[in-house]
Amino acid sequence: MNKLSIIDKYILKRYLTTFSVMLLLFIPIGIIVDVSEKINKILENKVPFDKVASYYVDFVIYFANLLFPIFLFLSIIWFTSKLANNTEIVAILSSGISFGRFLRPYIIGATIVSVFALLMGFFLVPKASEGFKNFRYMYLIGGGRNEMRETSDVYRQISDSEFIYVSNFNPEVKTGYNFVIEKFDGERLVNKITATSIQWDPKDSTYVLLNFNKRTVGELDDKIETFPSKKMKFNFDLDDLTPVVYIAETLNLTELNKFIDKERKRGSSDINRYLVVKYRKYSIPISAFILTIIAVAVSSMKRRGGMGINLAIGIALAFSYVFLDKIFGTVAEKSTFSPLIAVWTPNVIFGIIAFITLRNAKR
Repeated sequence: MNKLSIIDKYILKRYLTTFSVMLLLFIPIGIIVDVSEKINKILENKVPFDKVASYYVDFVIYFANLLFPIFLFLSIIWFTSKLANNTEIVAILSSGISFGRFLRPYIIGATIVSVFALLMGFFLVPKASEGFKNFRYMYLIGGGRNEMRETSDVYRQISDSEFIYVSNFNPEVKTGYNFVIEKFDGERLVNKITATSIQWDPKDSTYVLLNFNKRTVGELDDKIETFPSKKMKFNFDLDDLTPVVYIAETLNLTELNKFIDKERKRGSSDINRYLVVKYRKYSIPISAFILTIIAVAVSSMKRRGGMGINLAIGIALAFSYVFLDKIFGTVAEKSTFSPLIAVWTPNVIFGIIAFITLRNAKR
């Protein structure tokens, strides 16, 4: 038992140390590459140093989470290949330890990493995503904050019986144009309000409607009201009706669940995008176990080409996972394809690969 405990600690230490070093190596390389691409824009827009520094803190957290599967996979292949080349794995297995028992410290390491990734995805990554995305849209992408939102043909359900529409929305001045709000009783239209524009007035928490027109449907005839300008109160926040396109990435799990429920009631066309973000918070940590098993199975055998062959296989598999995850996520966001199936499909495919490679490695 003591011998097994020493082996567990040895492998677990190598697992966590190599993964941590891989992440730390990424930080300066990633920042240097990003600075070289964006320095002209940063200088052109005269971005304050504190905002740039804050951006790169968010940049590191954002991309560490995004590329987490690649870092994990390559780090395991790297140190396991070294064990195999030094015939340490042969010695361990020759002592009577089964391959499944040899795999145990790797699973413990995957558990530690996946819990860390899960907590980061719930609490730390959303804040970093907000800072990262805001900086890009404010200083690096052409039109600033207006490009953060889908501002044309905004249609929302704001309650069980009320629907609103604006042909265009300007978030800077909180003004919607060609405004329409309809109230229904079942399938029967109760009243309809139209205005050429609607603007939020923060002084008294009201909306100013220009060229106001209200039609109330009666049993025998309709009642029409018109005003050049009219102040009204509504049970919605105009700014909230057109959230930034990446809003789901900036919310913690509790906020995200509430936001999805609200957007589902409103009939949001972006609901699949929000669900993809939610399901990825769970699928990425689970991938730690799947990728760990594949990496150990692939790299535990001593090959004629040495570590280079194992790394080549590892890089191909790691990027294949990220590629599939991106493809299925985009398909779910842009179509009616189930977000749950889309997010978990890469894990299912690579879970099958893990089973096959592990069975072959045991032989």
